[in-house]
Amino acid sequence: VQLQASGGGLVQTGGSLKLSCAASGRTLDDYTIGWFRQAPGKEREGLSSIYFNDGRTLLVGSAKGRFTISRDKAKNTVYLEMNSLKPEDTAVYSCAAYLGRGPYMTTILYDYWGQGTQVTVSS
Repeated sequence: VQLQASGGGLVQTGGSLKLSCAASGRTLDDYTIGWFRQAPGKEREGLSSIYFNDGRTLLVGSAKGRFTISRDKAKNTVYLEMNSLKPEDTAVYSCAAYLGRGPYMTTILYDYWGQGTQVTVSS
C-alpha cells in the first residue's frame, strides 16, 4: 500500500489544520493507520492511530484533547484534524500503516510509510 500525506502548511497559534493520508494500491480495511510527527532535533512522536475496518481510535500524548483522527472508507483516506495549534506542534507529520488489527502506536509495527507534510505554527 502506498500512502501520501497532505494538508500541511503555515498556521498561526490557535489555528487549525486537517491533514489527509490517502492510500493507493489496496483498500485500507485490514490496516491500522497511524499519524506521527518529527520536529528538528527530536525523536519521532506517535500521535494517533485508527483501525480502518471498525474505526476504533487511539490518541496518545500531545494529541489528546486537541487532535481527532477519522477515516473515509469511500475515499480510502485517514484524516488528522488538529485544533488549538501551538508553535511546539511545528514538525513534519507523516502517516504510516501496518496490516493488522489495532489501534496501536508502537512504531515498530508500522511497515508502510508515506512522505511527510510540513506543519509550521507561528507565534
